[in-house]
Amino acid sequence: MSRRPRPEAPTLAAVVREKLGVSWGEARKLCSAGKVTLDGTVCIDGARRVEGGAVAIDLHAKRHTKGALAPDRWAYADEHLVIVDKPAGVLSVPHAGERDTLLDRVRKPLGREHKGRGKPYLGVVHRIDKGTSGLLVFARSEEVQARLKERFERHAIDRRYVALAHGAVSLGRHESFLLRDRGDGVRGSHGLFRPSRGEPPKSAKRAVTHVEGARVLQGASLVELALETGRQHQIRIHLAEAGHPLLGETVYDRDYRGKVLQAPRVMLHAYRLGFHHPITGERVSVERPPPGDFLAALQRLGGGPWKP
Repeated sequence: MSRRPRPEAPTLAAVVREKLGVSWGEARKLCSAGKVTLDGTVCIDGARRVEGGAVAIDLHAKRHTKGALAPDRWAYADEHLVIVDKPAGVLSVPHAGERDTLLDRVRKPLGREHKGRGKPYLGVVHRIDKGTSGLLVFARSEEVQARLKERFERHAIDRRYVALAHGAVSLGRHESFLLRDRGDGVRGSHGLFRPSRGEPPKSAKRAVTHVEGARVLQGASLVELALETGRQHQIRIHLAEAGHPLLGETVYDRDYRGKVLQAPRVMLHAYRLGFHHPITGERVSVERPPPGDFLAALQRLGGGPWKP
């Protein structure tokens, strides 16, 4: 039996238009100019669906300009690498013509430092989904990029996430082989959507997620997770297949039959990144708290202040 389609939430621009009585074009301009916040966090994407949360409009707010990443988003930097706190809604790297990416925003201030010495090197080591916020590392040389990638491949990186998931999540280990298409057009684990016919295909990727902390809230759980592997959408898939899709999930919630709790985006934040420095050997460990939209959702669920 299929689930009844969920009513589509209004876009941020639609909410602004309704509040102010302005045209569609003006509503979109207010969003892109940084005049609108969602749960206290500036949101420039007028097409973003608003599934709960407080929308506020400040016509006198400083105009948002595309360019360098804000200074408070830089978590660590030296001559070899940088670690930054990616805002939700921003691509990690260019894709399909999209140029306003985290890579571009990080490169701009480095370019000013590098003035007169050519374009600075900034190597991609890993990615975070567009809708996910949190810590990401870039390398400033090919050597450092290669060494960091090797650490990721050996799972020698401490990556911790915090998430809000439906229901009472249990501690434990989730391991599966992920497929690009589980049989209905979306990613998923081999053998779950359809009965397994032998070993996973060579294209399947082994994925391991550890649920190391879970605090039950009002209809949801605040979950702390550690990644052993870093496959695309790994956390979202594993928790959804366990019956606990993340709040704000719109892809991997097809099989969920419980009460849906609204959120403005997928409630997932990469709050800790740790590793041994590829050049000095010293331990580097950085933490950043979840952004305002995540904390507001946590408060609505009776979670109180967030603590790592």
